Amino acid sequence: MNFIIKSFKEFTIDELYQILQLRSEVFVVEQDCVYQDIDFKDQKSLHVFGIKKDKIIAYTRIFKPGDYFDNASIGRVVVAADERTYGYGHDLMKASIKAIKDHFKVDKITISAQKYLKKFYESHQFIQVGEEYLEDGIPHIKMIKNKL
Repeated sequence: MNFIIKSFKEFTIDELYQILQLRSEVFVVEQDCVYQDIDFKDQKSLHVFGIKKDKIIAYTRIFKPGDYFDNASIGRVVVAADERTYGYGHDLMKASIKAIKDHFKVDKITISAQKYLKKFYESHQFIQVGEEYLEDGIPHIKMIKNKL
């Protein structure tokens, strides 16, 4: 899989459509969660996406410090359902963490993680901070990574 990093304005129409379709497929349909995915935060983030056989199968958006949390952050972490058995989620997180280091030059990253993925994010050195909370009806936890 090849990872690409782009700003919102650099997207082709096809890339944007594939990303929005993937996010909708997983976050709205698969997780049965009606929420406002298109939130006008895409315009201020950088987008990290993985392409396999000309199709976007993995995606995150990253924010510089202050644009979402006080620290840099990673959000909308998603891998297509039929591609999850290959470990692409770990590759995606590594690429996103590296993109934060390369583009924002900071050491701390904050995420709002779905609780069931706690061990996944811990494997990337994120640590839970605070108590569980509901976001769009799904249990989440705040997690922080202190060193890149």
